[in-house]
Amino acid sequence: MPTLELKNVSYAYEKGKAVLQNVSAELETGKMYAILGPSGSGKTTLLSLLGGLDVPTQGGVLFGGEDITAKGLEHHRRNHISLIFQSYNLIDYMTPVENVRLTAKLDAVPILERLGLEQDEITRNVLKLSGGQQQRVAIARALASDAPVILADEPTGNLDADTAEEITAILKESAHVFGKCVVVVTHSGEVAKQADVVLEIKRGHLKEREM
Repeated sequence: MPTLELKNVSYAYEKGKAVLQNVSAELETGKMYAILGPSGSGKTTLLSLLGGLDVPTQGGVLFGGEDITAKGLEHHRRNHISLIFQSYNLIDYMTPVENVRLTAKLDAVPILERLGLEQDEITRNVLKLSGGQQQRVAIARALASDAPVILADEPTGNLDADTAEEITAILKESAHVFGKCVVVVTHSGEVAKQADVVLEIKRGHLKEREM
């Protein structure tokens, strides 16, 4: 049984413009998925639907075979999903340790250290960290949660090539080693090359793409 499933999902804005049309996909634990598509194609909308931040116009999103609306979207977001945003969404007056502990089920310090932050960095205000370090904190927050699904929206978009490569490797490891279902929305072909499965949105339809 897939961890997450899109079942005949369609989505349209209030003015009637269709963004997604009859989209179906099965997403499994232990794999990293990349979602590609041009700007405005519906990538972030799809991520929002998977995360329970929005609901389809038609069709359903299932977790463990059950529609996520059955127990409520808040239950889905709280128990099943960790979100990583391009803008990091860290609490700017806190340290990395404090940010991770907001949602952590696991000890924050070993995870931050494993992601390459030094002892003096994990107790520093996050605004005094580089963009790459802040993104590592955001990923640490996702890993410290026991949520089985990580949804990442352009996680390497603001990073230099070397840091982006490191972050991509961490996300891949999150799937293969930590057993998460990792779904990454990206414009980057380099990120897509590291994914186990590449899905592409074209004209409202979602198809698997050979890499």
